[in-house]
Amino acid sequence: MTATAGRVESTPRVEARGVGLRTGLVTVAFLVAALAVGLAIGPVHIGLGSILDSAFSHVPLLHIHQSLGKDERGILWQVRAPRVVLAALVGGMLAIAGASYQGVFRNPLCDPYLLGVAGGAGLGATLAIIYASAAAAGTTWTVPLAAFAGAIAAVVATYALGRSVGAAHMTGALVLAGVTMATFTAAVQTFVQQQHTQQLQNVYSWLLGGFSTATWHDVAICAPYVGLSSLVLVLHRRVLDVLSLGDDEASSLGVDVGRARLAIVVAATLGTAAAVSVSGLIAFVGIIVPHTIRLLVSTSYRAVVPLSLLAGAGFLVLTDVVARTVLSPAELPIGVVTAFLGAPFFAIVLRTSRTLR
Repeated sequence: MTATAGRVESTPRVEARGVGLRTGLVTVAFLVAALAVGLAIGPVHIGLGSILDSAFSHVPLLHIHQSLGKDERGILWQVRAPRVVLAALVGGMLAIAGASYQGVFRNPLCDPYLLGVAGGAGLGATLAIIYASAAAAGTTWTVPLAAFAGAIAAVVATYALGRSVGAAHMTGALVLAGVTMATFTAAVQTFVQQQHTQQLQNVYSWLLGGFSTATWHDVAICAPYVGLSSLVLVLHRRVLDVLSLGDDEASSLGVDVGRARLAIVVAATLGTAAAVSVSGLIAFVGIIVPHTIRLLVSTSYRAVVPLSLLAGAGFLVLTDVVARTVLSPAELPIGVVTAFLGAPFFAIVLRTSRTLR
């Protein structure tokens, strides 16, 4: 009787329903409002009406008068717009990747950096900043490329290490391999930093995350990876519901567990690596957003995955607004803001993780 009770308790309770019309509209409205706030708020206030006029003035046949001056247009479309769009892409990707990892590994505390993405990206960026003589983090293509390469290399090494134990124990081994890889890359990174202390400010500026140097070029680099990865994850949302029941149950329902897990992990990792390469390390987004949706909407991944993509985008845009206004004219690293919000949230999730599975 005890064994049976323990087995029932460990089985996730999944409310298998998708996104309702009202919930979807509310989430889209939240994202649109966040984008509007991100574009409007700054040292130079630009009204919503002026933003709409400027946007629609570029639409043929409408003949809408441009109400903004040249300097204001430059601020809106060359400074704020790429920053807001990049924050939305990164936030959506981190949130949907976190939700997907939590489903694949059946652990509500997993985040997008589980398999060593953060450590690899941080090491790659550190090496680029120090040895490629980058004047400031994020101002050249060298740092994003090195961060992306470092993230992918770390995950490949993590996967190879986890796979070496055999398929039967691979899920748990991947988590441990990710911890090992993160520890190793952190050690190498610390060693390199101590040898080049004059570059520590640039390194830490990148590691703490931010969008102060965002350009449309960064958006163009990041968007294809985020778009493709998000599409794959959304298409696997029903599979994640099945995987949450356990490998044996999923196999009995006709799911190729190994192939599905690999596809989801690769998509989440690739998108996370691309996001981190242009934003730096931004923690807790992949935990805060999916769990908020579980609490407010549904535990089913049919709802959690697509809503995480939209809500995560809006959440990070608003977080970036806080980061650039709370100490204005100075700017607070966005990673500090998400950590301030995420640390107590993580503690709450840790205490209630059994009911959130």
